[in-house]
Amino acid sequence: MDFWQYEREAAARGKKLVCGCDEAGAGPLAGPVYAAAVILPVGAEVPGLNDSKKLTEKKREQLFSVIQQKALCWSVASVSAEEIDRTDILSARIKAMQLAIDGLAQKPELALIDGNRDRGKTAAISTEHICIVKGDSLSASIAAASILAKVSRDRCMVEMAEQYPQYSFERHKGYGTKLHYELLRTYGPSPIHRRTFLKHL
Repeated sequence: MDFWQYEREAAARGKKLVCGCDEAGAGPLAGPVYAAAVILPVGAEVPGLNDSKKLTEKKREQLFSVIQQKALCWSVASVSAEEIDRTDILSARIKAMQLAIDGLAQKPELALIDGNRDRGKTAAISTEHICIVKGDSLSASIAAASILAKVSRDRCMVEMAEQYPQYSFERHKGYGTKLHYELLRTYGPSPIHRRTFLKHL
């Protein structure tokens, strides 16, 4: 499999600046949803690059700085739990991705978006784009974005653990683990919990 297939095809059509875009944190009960956009030189060597979900936390942390160094430009954005509750998670994911794309120092001619959705009720991808199902396993640019988004969000949740130590966010990063549900039942929701995700508590 050519990890650069989509980027090469875009270049062949005259689109030289292609960004990969992915988000992290759609499922957790707490914290923001993050997205990243990355423009890599086509064919750049990033040893070990893969879908962030297939990598260990240690490997993601190592690749985080490598991707930043190799990228022509990169950007990370987030949408808060409060806004997720006010709109919906799909709209928040899409908004975060467009914010990340807009934050790039160089304007991409094409965005490769992970997944099959490019719009929600209150947000849409406005940059010219292609949606790629399982894109983080098929495109080097999307894989790089998935790592930046995941590591950035995990770091945010570790910071939130210092602010709200009773919830042990550093252990579960806001996901609905058994421990997290137990702590929620004990302490109730914090200001960074997504109330719309807690209806069955």
